[in-house]
Amino acid sequence: MDLKVLFVVFGTVFLAELGDKTQLATVLFASKPSVSLVTVFVGASLALMLSSAIAVAAGSVISHYVDPRYLSYVAGAGFIVIGIWTIVQAG
Repeated sequence: MDLKVLFVVFGTVFLAELGDKTQLATVLFASKPSVSLVTVFVGASLALMLSSAIAVAAGSVISHYVDPRYLSYVAGAGFIVIGIWTIVQAG
């Protein structure tokens, strides 16, 4: 296992999830007094694991047909568009 890649992926995904609507939804579920916090944690963790597994599988398949460099360009452009959209919506 490449620890450098592990830490880069962990850091990137962790930062991307902070304040994300996924985290906000989890906060809302955990704020209900009648809900088990362990159940919320396990449910949210399983959901993130499944969505990550789908992303890894999709990335693996797509990389056979598209140069990963171009995927990086598309992802970067997507983040810029989302950032601009977020700024416009906040104004």
